[in-house]
Amino acid sequence: MTKTSAPHGHRDHVHDHHCRPDAGGIYVISPSGAVADPETLTRAQVRLSSMGFKVALDRGVLNQAQRFAGTDTQRLAAFTRALKQKLPIVMASRGGYGMSRLLESLDWQALANAGKRFVGHSDFTAFSLALYAKTEAVSYAGPMACFDFGAKKPEILTAEIFGECMRGELEILSFETQDADPVDGRGILWGGNLAMIISLLGTAYMPKIKGGILFVEDVGEHPYRIERMLNQLAQAGILGKQKALLLGGFTDYRLAEHDRGYDLKAAIAFIRKSVKIPVITGLPFGHTAMKVTLPVGAKVGVATEKGLAHLVLDEHQH
Repeated sequence: MTKTSAPHGHRDHVHDHHCRPDAGGIYVISPSGAVADPETLTRAQVRLSSMGFKVALDRGVLNQAQRFAGTDTQRLAAFTRALKQKLPIVMASRGGYGMSRLLESLDWQALANAGKRFVGHSDFTAFSLALYAKTEAVSYAGPMACFDFGAKKPEILTAEIFGECMRGELEILSFETQDADPVDGRGILWGGNLAMIISLLGTAYMPKIKGGILFVEDVGEHPYRIERMLNQLAQAGILGKQKALLLGGFTDYRLAEHDRGYDLKAAIAFIRKSVKIPVITGLPFGHTAMKVTLPVGAKVGVATEKGLAHLVLDEHQH
């Protein structure tokens, strides 16, 4: 995994209003599952502060109602407070489940107009894709407070790349890939958690993107389920219209005896054969310690060479 920052002389030309050089501060909200261990938030606050971010925790960040971080009404109120406060970055504390319940009640235009940079992954995929579908505003698939910055041993590169992205210093993300089809193209970068993307099919919150660069990851899903979800995207007429499919981490699943050799490679081979768009494996993103920060809804370039893939994060779109 390598990363390329903008040359010093060109810093001014590569940031847009989504990625200003002043990284500013972070406001942490809990839009989905309840935070299991408050200490993870304390650690996250310390780590993010040491990176130069001012950190404020939303007053409902530790709320609990059943498995959720408070009632739906309470979690919606956190978004209202996030827009009113001054810090430019709004980060989810964690994923879980609960974002889907809020989609119909959020004021998408107000969220887009606020000029905040929303960051999260997993369940937060529903927010990012809905925001783009409704307003075409850019948000970020990236680390979260508890899982990433609150970990006992956080991944240094995850933090570095997040900081560079928020400061508008990140021009190219290059990563190793053992299995990439040749591609050199540009398109809207979109995606996230595969199960969450599938949950938006047929709703007003599913982006209508042609010629895009779709990235997916998931956790605890057997390869046949991953294949089935990608197949559903293909049969819905979405996957075949993309410039490329980037595969991130697919973690924490168990193969069974009756798989008889069927595994993630077999699932990917089936999708390659049936969909016929370039597929790139090895994107460092998912329910993994190492994860890049990706601008969802931004126009980017993608290119592959032997053993390497490059994402060119174009910051000129606004």
